[in-house]
Amino acid sequence: MTTRDLEATVRRHGAVALIDLHGDVDARAEEALDRAWAQARDPVPEAVALSFSDAAYINSTGIALIVGLLARARADGIEVRAWGLSDHYREIFEITRLADFMRITTDETSALAGAEGGSHD
Repeated sequence: MTTRDLEATVRRHGAVALIDLHGDVDARAEEALDRAWAQARDPVPEAVALSFSDAAYINSTGIALIVGLLARARADGIEVRAWGLSDHYREIFEITRLADFMRITTDETSALAGAEGGSHD
């Protein structure tokens, strides 16, 4: 399996900061995620939307890093949204109950609009 270090880029769309994840969300992703989170919350957005469209692989350490982001978001009063999860990773997010703490949508437009309620779309 070829691994790709995570690159996380931040974009803004109104009151929503979007973090595009490119590569593997694993132990090596911590620094990139921390940098992107700091950039996304300056200024503090209404919501942060995570794009997993180009995240090839997420392991248990990557899940733990996402849990850490969710904890920081909760402390800051920032809603977290996500899109672009494969069916496999969406199921993992549901099994691990990550889906209970973020709004999972099917695409970027829905994540920006917050149009879909929770992970039950």
